[in-house]
Amino acid sequence: MSATENAAAIRSFRVLEILAVAGRPMQLSEIVEQINLPKQTVHRIVKLLEAAWLIVQVSDSKKYECSARIRNFSVKVLMSSGSLAVARHALLSELVERVQLNCNLTAISGHEIIYLDRAQHPAAIKLGLKPGSHVPMHCSASGKLLLSLLPKQRRDRLLHTLPLRARTSQSITQPEQLEAELARTRKRRYGISRHEHVEGMNAIAVPVSLGKNRICAAVAVQAFEEEKSFDQLMELMPQLQRTAQEIAQTFL
Repeated sequence: MSATENAAAIRSFRVLEILAVAGRPMQLSEIVEQINLPKQTVHRIVKLLEAAWLIVQVSDSKKYECSARIRNFSVKVLMSSGSLAVARHALLSELVERVQLNCNLTAISGHEIIYLDRAQHPAAIKLGLKPGSHVPMHCSASGKLLLSLLPKQRRDRLLHTLPLRARTSQSITQPEQLEAELARTRKRRYGISRHEHVEGMNAIAVPVSLGKNRICAAVAVQAFEEEKSFDQLMELMPQLQRTAQEIAQTFL
């Protein structure tokens, strides 16, 4: 690769990085301001990235954001990031030993939630879920939490395109109900699921935060009623929050 090609690749990566860190759609002028390159050069980079489906232009606007292709790629990187993945699993396993329940680390993947990692306690009821498993966004504690904390434009787009299929009699199946639940979740900054994903199972989730408005994942714990009541599960919140803070350091 020549020096010119190398510089172009680095500039392209920098544009992707700016969009990813912003966590919201950005206008060309905003990208230019942050990258400190001529507008014409940035415009050319943006169009190349758009042609490769690495970024997309938000409907009815002149703003750009990372594409689903990039988001899926980032999830795969998180799941296979060597020593950092090992460190996250160790922290998750320590949490499992303390609470004696199954715990998981999740992120958004398209219209679903993906398990980046999962640790199970020998005495806890098994669900057959493992790293790489997908669960619905609208009826899981992690899903509702991460969806509620997305930038408004992306949240609204997902809200009106999610397939709100009932998993149990308690699943939310109406957009208006989900929107109200997301508003409550965003205000309290933790997610709950009460028999919504699996009959008889409760779950709570807390965000893994990299700073203001930068949420990269969620840490969740699940329990069936015969293991712990919902109120008993809520008592574990401080332990989940502490683990989430520790896991956040592996993303920085």
